Amino acid sequence: MKIFTRYTISVFIIILLLISCTTVPITGRQQLNFMPDSSMLAMSFHQYDNFLKSNKLSTDKRKTEAVKRVGGRIQKAVGRYFSERRLSHKLDNYSWEFNLIENKDVNAWCMPGGKVVVYTGILPYTQDDAGLAVVMGHEIGHAVAKHGNERMSQMLALQLGGVALSTALSEKPQETRKLWMTAFGLGAQFGFTLPYSRIQENEADHLGLIFMAMAGYNPQRAVFFWEKMSQKKGGKAPPEFMSTHPSDKRRIANIKALTPTAMRYYKKYKNMRSTASQ
Repeated sequence: MKIFTRYTISVFIIILLLISCTTVPITGRQQLNFMPDSSMLAMSFHQYDNFLKSNKLSTDKRKTEAVKRVGGRIQKAVGRYFSERRLSHKLDNYSWEFNLIENKDVNAWCMPGGKVVVYTGILPYTQDDAGLAVVMGHEIGHAVAKHGNERMSQMLALQLGGVALSTALSEKPQETRKLWMTAFGLGAQFGFTLPYSRIQENEADHLGLIFMAMAGYNPQRAVFFWEKMSQKKGGKAPPEFMSTHPSDKRRIANIKALTPTAMRYYKKYKNMRSTASQ
């Protein structure tokens, strides 16, 4: 019976993959995603508003402006990447927002639709705009690649039989909202705590490097940041940001391998900005 059940589930997932595949930008990976953006974004915006109501925004004007400045440049880079490939419609209904929260945790995250939060506790490690671009680019990469949507699709398929999100919300609202909170790692403090897969982490690194490079930040800074985070981890419990973002030799090696490609974007768009300013 167990074998039959596993076989049935496997066949069901394969069928879903065939009819519900989307393509991750830049990497081209096929992913299971049958979540309607309208529903996902509505839930995201609601949860983000709740988070802001229960957490203190930083009153440090300089640091807050840095987060908004870096976020705005990466937002434009994402828009440009999609526009150049005639894919701007994929960003429809995004409502970008960048906030700095007064919190000592070393953490940052991005919800679907471009809702970004950076905690003040991570700023000593980012140090400047380029360091912030590493963190924000990575988190925006997760959102643009729709990794949370992918996880939500997988959980709906396995736990609720693959029903449509709207149906699940109307028939099993509590279970569905719980799945959504789990898919995006939202706990009591709304911090992301559910680890992404290694494939998703590599994709977020990849997308983040390209977006920060297009935004005018040197992607070589990413290696320095992750090495610094790795040193902080040491033999102790990792900070919140690293509990869901493993930093190790393999990750740093992967980023080093991706950097030459990102540098081509950096130099290309740097030249374009220089030409435009003349």
